[in-house]
Amino acid sequence: MQRFWLACLFTMIPAAETSAQIIPDYDLGGASKPKPDMSFRKENQYKRVHQSSLRFILRGELDKTETFLDQYLARNVDDAETLYMLGILHGQRGNIKTAEDFMQRAITAGLPDDRLVAGPREMMKPLLSTRLLRDVMAKYSNSPVHGPLVGNVTDSSASFWVRTRSEADVQVLLSESANLSHGRKSVTTKTQADEDFTTVTSVTGLKANTEYYYAVSIGDGPFHFRTDQRFRTPAPTGQASKFVIAFGGGAGYVPENERMWNTIGSFDPHAILLLGDNVYIDDPESVVMQQYTYQRRQSRPEWRKLTARSPVFTIWDDHDFSTNDSWGGADISVPFWKEDWAFPIFRQNWVNPGYGGGDEQPGCWYSFNIGDVDFIMLDCRYYRTSPKQKPCSMLGAVQKKWLKEQLVAANGTFKVICSSVPWDFRTKGDSLDTWNGYKEEHEEILSFIEKKKIEGVVLMSADRHRSDAWKIERENGYGFYEFNSSRLTNQHIHPTMEKAGAIFSYNKPQSFGLVTFDTTLDDPHVTYEVVNIEGEKPHSLTIHRSELSFR
Repeated sequence: MQRFWLACLFTMIPAAETSAQIIPDYDLGGASKPKPDMSFRKENQYKRVHQSSLRFILRGELDKTETFLDQYLARNVDDAETLYMLGILHGQRGNIKTAEDFMQRAITAGLPDDRLVAGPREMMKPLLSTRLLRDVMAKYSNSPVHGPLVGNVTDSSASFWVRTRSEADVQVLLSESANLSHGRKSVTTKTQADEDFTTVTSVTGLKANTEYYYAVSIGDGPFHFRTDQRFRTPAPTGQASKFVIAFGGGAGYVPENERMWNTIGSFDPHAILLLGDNVYIDDPESVVMQQYTYQRRQSRPEWRKLTARSPVFTIWDDHDFSTNDSWGGADISVPFWKEDWAFPIFRQNWVNPGYGGGDEQPGCWYSFNIGDVDFIMLDCRYYRTSPKQKPCSMLGAVQKKWLKEQLVAANGTFKVICSSVPWDFRTKGDSLDTWNGYKEEHEEILSFIEKKKIEGVVLMSADRHRSDAWKIERENGYGFYEFNSSRLTNQHIHPTMEKAGAIFSYNKPQSFGLVTFDTTLDDPHVTYEVVNIEGEKPHSLTIHRSELSFR
């Protein structure tokens, strides 16, 4: 508990992809070294504005924060998040009526009212006596505050994530019929306060390649059903099929760009792969900041609609795990926040098939398959060592051993290795933050694929605020194609890279990768299309299985 409050009071953020940050210094790969900055700087990215405000509220610098928020609100009239933050601020001051008024104004301006329930709850305590909060709390007594989010869908099972108002039993009812007749129920699980009132419940014994409808019951309440609460199980493991996934990263919270989730949903992907920088926390020592950053995304109706029907699979990158261009180091529990906060809170907010080696070997690596396509998801932060340290490692010894075992065991027509940072050395110039900083391990992995004659490998990645296609030419085997995309909702962009050798490179406007696998053909193929927020497709690339073989 002492660490928790110290984290609230002394949280930090480094210089990231823009110089417009409040606190400029961070000891990468180690514990933070507080260097108080007593002034607000101009924020030119929406995703940072209210994080900065919350950080100063947690430090007790309320006058300065109020001045900043008042000025921001004058320039951005009726901005819901700013009104919400002013409500938090006045609640901390004990100005309860003023705080309630700001929260009501925020809801009127479009803030989802579940934000008053989820909080973060420590910040909502001063408002518990208000009529507004009592009414909102009553509204969510038997319905999900956040979720349901569907994930870890296999050919015979599915899991569902939910957050509730208070500790409560959660159960899911599934049926092949929209009227939920002849349904089957999940196991009953219970949300826990120490898990931020979240839980995951699962259902087994499902049919492959079948559409299911589902409803959620909270406590002693009825089963709640929405038309978007449906999903499809994939083809049986190992069976040829045709399916579509969406992937990307770079999803900083920007209200005007949250419609991207609707755009993705219009293509009805069988799965969504979020490959890092999914919410942009940049504050590993603050539990409150991590909760706040997840919750503002989870409250969005566009997000809830999409993730209620398209299974989500995630890994993290620097801005979710720690801070910009950071590494965790080889030790499981150093810095302490890796094991104490970053990993548990990540795990609280997703529904992945696995989490590294579990509590004994924390991380977000795992594998899964859709039909006869294998997906291998990598954790490129938890055990990464400094690229200036020799030898250095992106994955750590345990995960690298696991990766090799997965590659040998994979039988899919395509094997997709997903990294949160780009594989091709040309993607970020001389930066050591990509695999460019870990050339020996990069070569070890690709050479292992060649030595073992593993065919059909495709690379995916995120991190760069654009959508690219690359090809890594090899002397001793086939060329490795890489699909890279990481500007889902971000305002900030990185320059295009055609001159550096990209097959194509696209950065305006926001975009994601739409990938279609068709393994039913004589020569199976995978097609990568860049889709922008308007639903347009400026680029595409098709790769045949025969191109990814040893001849």
